Amino acid sequence: MYEEYYGFTEKPFSLTPDPKYLFKSASHASAFELLQYAIRRREGFIVITGDIGTGKTTLCRAILEQLDRKTFTALVLNPFLSEEDLLRLILQDFGVVSREEVKRGRLAGVSKQELIETLNEFLLSLQALNAQAVLIIDEAQNLPRHVLEQIRILSNLETAKEKLLQIVLVGQSNLKDLLRQPDLRQLDQRVSIRYDLRPLSPDETAAYVQHRLSVAGGGAGVSFAPKALARVHRYTAGIPRLINLLCDRALLSGFSAHTNKIIADYVDTAAASLELERPRRTVRGWLRQRLAAFAAGVTVAALVGAGAATIWHYRGDAGRIVKALYRAPDQLVADRQ
Repeated sequence: MYEEYYGFTEKPFSLTPDPKYLFKSASHASAFELLQYAIRRREGFIVITGDIGTGKTTLCRAILEQLDRKTFTALVLNPFLSEEDLLRLILQDFGVVSREEVKRGRLAGVSKQELIETLNEFLLSLQALNAQAVLIIDEAQNLPRHVLEQIRILSNLETAKEKLLQIVLVGQSNLKDLLRQPDLRQLDQRVSIRYDLRPLSPDETAAYVQHRLSVAGGGAGVSFAPKALARVHRYTAGIPRLINLLCDRALLSGFSAHTNKIIADYVDTAAASLELERPRRTVRGWLRQRLAAFAAGVTVAALVGAGAATIWHYRGDAGRIVKALYRAPDQLVADRQ
């Protein structure tokens, strides 16, 4: 509605996890660099956590875009899967089987063990190409116990020297508590790197808003007054998803008033429509915010990440998938160059 008025090419505060909108705050930049480092070093198990709306899914998609052509990737967005469905989805994302074969039920008769053996053979075949595979599972706090156990088993796929599959679990903060449960101790002990995403500071919130305005093409067509940006942070506590909702409504208020300057009153009106309450500012909260901002200044050194996906396509029937015909991985890599 207001996009044309302000000169945007698209909605600047959409809730979709578009990686080009990733804003690298101190916390998000550290997480991004840490993931690149861990994938390059083949660390095995990585856990990224954060509150609802802190940008975890956007971070995952941004990481996938940065991987090179020799990294096979699988992104699981729906955690409510059976063990067999999870394995089929992983094989599909890696290109081991086609989407059409899965839709036609060609893999319906394949046992879990056969699926694991097929995945293992595929991962071993990547060794000769100096390639690797990365599995990212979002909303991992919702994974059933038996699926988490299956993921632990997948982490055992390795050679004498290195892991064959890098696994990244991404979830809300309660994922940390889940992994500490006694029955998941074996899985928790395999986690080599953990990171918790933090909300944005007031300064980062202002920079985040300007970043999204610029990416959407309207950075010069509209501006938020300093007091308006301060209100945005106080209403949202620096949570990116809430910032998006609030700024979208504030822009709509500005459009209705035929102005290119978003003032604090428009933010207040938008917050009221979203039923967001402005928290009281306390001395303890201010000190906690300052300490968080200081801690965010310590970042993890980045190394170059690896990888991108190619296609390895099976043509055999479901019951003989392990013995099915496939194109050689080295030929497939060559086809994509």
